[in-house]
Amino acid sequence: MGWIALALGLVLLGLLFYWQLVIAEGTYLGPRAVTLLYDWSARAYERIKQFDIGAEQWFLGLPLARALEAIPAPLVLDVATGTGRLPRVLLQQPAFDGQIIGLDLSRRMLREAVRRTARFADRLTFLWQDARHLPFDDDTFDAVTCLEALEFTPDPRAVLTELVRVSRPGGVLLVTNRVGRDAKFLPGRAFPRDEFERLLRKFPLEEVKIRPWQVDYDLAWAVKAGEPRGGGVRPLLEILRCPACGAGLAREAAAFRCAGCDRVYPIAADGVIEVARLV
Repeated sequence: MGWIALALGLVLLGLLFYWQLVIAEGTYLGPRAVTLLYDWSARAYERIKQFDIGAEQWFLGLPLARALEAIPAPLVLDVATGTGRLPRVLLQQPAFDGQIIGLDLSRRMLREAVRRTARFADRLTFLWQDARHLPFDDDTFDAVTCLEALEFTPDPRAVLTELVRVSRPGGVLLVTNRVGRDAKFLPGRAFPRDEFERLLRKFPLEEVKIRPWQVDYDLAWAVKAGEPRGGGVRPLLEILRCPACGAGLAREAAAFRCAGCDRVYPIAADGVIEVARLV
């Protein structure tokens, strides 16, 4: 009977491996594991995901551009930008005349994003950084987006807190929630639709609307409460903060230096600002 126990053990080990690395994409193993998996798959990521550009424009680019059309030169933050999917569909909208900052913890995904968004380089800035520590002041962005990523962070609620914090009053929040058959295997990371709506309503958000999007995701739209005061792209040095101490940064030849703790954050050869702190 020993071989039966061994076989069962191998099956269970295989199921655990599949759950951790395929369904959960390493999320229960910590940020380093998630980042490593995305680094490994960066070059093939868009082929694996098989994005439908028409659907992306219809469900993401067009409605977001319309939501921002009354704001002059809006400033957008795309958290977990990956290969620059959201920036590409938004910057292709004629009505959008703003700037975008894309942030991700996978350095190789950012390298792909730079390559795929080269024609929009004058309107895009990429940061290598953790979504749990957004290096910006409160009330900075006219729109903050985070697609297909909350369930792969150690604490989705903490990330949502950061997303709302850096949004300006009247600004748009666009996030996703994992649904579908695998969502039940992501406890504490994915939420039933009604629970996710209640979670969002605990924040200073208005006009919360959750709509089915893909087989595995809902799209959630909301507006940060308060008197709208958006518009006008601000210089990076005005909004970027040291993630270690929160002080302002000064630009050097190929880096940013913190005025408070003297840390240096290099600008890589591909233009990505490397402020990441893996914890």
